[in-house]
Amino acid sequence: MQARMKNPAFLLPDAMNALMALDKATAIDTLPLVTRKLVHLRASQINGCSACVVMHSHELKKAGQSEDRIFGVAAWRETPYFTEPERAALALTEAVTRLSDRADAVPDELWAEVSRHFDEPTLAALILSIASINVWNRLNASVRQVAGPWK
Repeated sequence: MQARMKNPAFLLPDAMNALMALDKATAIDTLPLVTRKLVHLRASQINGCSACVVMHSHELKKAGQSEDRIFGVAAWRETPYFTEPERAALALTEAVTRLSDRADAVPDELWAEVSRHFDEPTLAALILSIASINVWNRLNASVRQVAGPWK
């Protein structure tokens, strides 16, 4: 396999700097790293971004997560491996990643559940983290970024 071209963010340094700054801004103490990486993995699975699926799986493993949790992200609703806040974050990830799948992209019931687990600054970081991974997924899918070379 070969990518169509370099990732656009690598070709435009200002774009890369902006994406990296956005990711750094979401790294707040009240949003656990593991939750951010679970969100990144789930959005990447939905979007079919192989490079991100591989990368975030490795990051979760490096963060001490079990294979059951990593493999279970694809079917998180049917597994016992996730906390209530993680489940809320994963549900929000699916809704925000699939905005056009329903008339009410993020239903009030989902918003209430997520708000029960995260205060506004943490929720802001979570939403921005979801948006950020969706940008990366779209960049990688467009150019058919090959999984693995980032190592």
